[in-house]
Amino acid sequence: MNSDTIQGFLSGNSLQNFLLGNVGAPFIIGLAVGYFAKKTLKFALLLGGFAIVIMFVTEYYGFTHLSDEGLKNATTVVVGGMKTFADFLMNRLSHITSRGLSTVAGFATGLKFG
Repeated sequence: MNSDTIQGFLSGNSLQNFLLGNVGAPFIIGLAVGYFAKKTLKFALLLGGFAIVIMFVTEYYGFTHLSDEGLKNATTVVVGGMKTFADFLMNRLSHITSRGLSTVAGFATGLKFG
């Protein structure tokens, strides 16, 4: 290849098409899913914390009785479900491209930005 061919490739639409088709789209998909997952996790933690505080308040006023072991077991079940869902997402995202590296990197970046 001569320098004119390389310069034309680097300045033209062919490089943009290559990056969007092979790197860009899978990365953006992973980024969107990671961002969504982190925001959803934060919202779920907010709702879970609110529910726990409400249970503490109702126990304080004698409306309910809250078992510490029951609360720990419920939390363990929820964390297990979240781990299973995260494994599902990572497995699914790794199949989008042949190696899945771009998508998984986008997912990790989305988690960071979220």
